[in-house]
Amino acid sequence: MPHFTLEYSSNLPIQPRDLLLKINASLVESRHFQEIDIKSRAIRLEDVVIGTAPDERAFLHAKLAILTGRSAEVRRQLSERLLEVIQAAQTWPQGLDVQLCVEVLEIDKETYAKAHLAN
Repeated sequence: MPHFTLEYSSNLPIQPRDLLLKINASLVESRHFQEIDIKSRAIRLEDVVIGTAPDERAFLHAKLAILTGRSAEVRRQLSERLLEVIQAAQTWPQGLDVQLCVEVLEIDKETYAKAHLAN
């Protein structure tokens, strides 16, 4: 824990691995997570529709899933921290309407199962 998922429209020039490394570093710096527990992934979406206007638009949606037990204030701080990292990670295309958003989801501790197999 945590699990971080980055979904983004294919018209954004994102280097996913670089961004995921920055996200992971920020999560470690938050002091809420152990480095080895952070799992992140990026999903590039080809078929995307944003609204109904013919203008070209783009989006990036980040989801951070964490175990229950943290306050709303901590969850808000984490989402704001991640949004700052994402915004600063690159130069966003001029003339393209880009929406960036972050949500923090809670996974029930009572039903979450995990195994760590290290050789």
